Amino acid sequence: MNREQFDRMKNGKGFIAALDQSGGSTPKALLNYGVTEDKYSNDEEMFNLVHEMRKRIITNEAFTSDRILAAILFKVTMNSKVGDKYTGDYLWEEKGIVPILKIDEGLDEEKDGAQLMKPFKGLDELLENAKERNIFGTKMRSVVKELNEESIKKVVDQQFDYAVKISNAGFVPIIEPEVDIHAKDKAEIEEVLKKYLIEGLKKLGKENYVMFKLTLPEKENLYEDLYDFDQTVRVVALSGGYSREEANEKLRKNRGVIASYSRALTEGLNVNQSDEEFTKMLDDSIEKNYSASVEK
Repeated sequence: MNREQFDRMKNGKGFIAALDQSGGSTPKALLNYGVTEDKYSNDEEMFNLVHEMRKRIITNEAFTSDRILAAILFKVTMNSKVGDKYTGDYLWEEKGIVPILKIDEGLDEEKDGAQLMKPFKGLDELLENAKERNIFGTKMRSVVKELNEESIKKVVDQQFDYAVKISNAGFVPIIEPEVDIHAKDKAEIEEVLKKYLIEGLKKLGKENYVMFKLTLPEKENLYEDLYDFDQTVRVVALSGGYSREEANEKLRKNRGVIASYSRALTEGLNVNQSDEEFTKMLDDSIEKNYSASVEK
């Protein structure tokens, strides 16, 4: 583990930029950016286009470590280059921004109100690849949609099982059990989720550090107790379908929680914008996410 990066993630001021759209979410991300499906004919062309979008973002003058702590990447982006450097090296060496890798292979079918992660098929190889690319941490996502305590426990157990293995390999994993913002019993789900997250933390080894990426809760400061454990590096928030304005309004009400947005970060960016227009839009987005993260 890179101790300088660890200290930045634990104590730095800023937020995490989520640039990790994968195969399923890439077409929508490109469409929101103004790139229609007729602009590519296969996955390779699609991923090349989304890498160009991400490259335009991370090389922009507004995208700096003054306000951004880390960036979450997709595997294709990790293994692509910005100039003559792999993306993770560019982020850290040129920008001072910590590189994190999305590692899950998507969601299983919904069962009993939740979607577990698909079983990881090539985790060891992916972590070796990530080590070669100087990646600091990982991120993996599950989803809870209904109030079913057994299912919520399964989601958390699966996340922690993988987190221990990832931590033992030298990375800091982000545990992301998203709660659907449209869930009927969202507040109750979050109380149950918190209970099992704390149970998971109690079982962790002293050196098994983790971060949490969570849906902004109905009860303010619900997840503040996660910081009672030395193993908790950071608690960050996903936007989860909220607009940037809605997400940041909720974020300001939760001490110790910083943003980790994807769509709410890139909202308003367009492939046809001039460099000046693009920079202005990105700078405005970054500033709003930053201020909501640090002004509590």
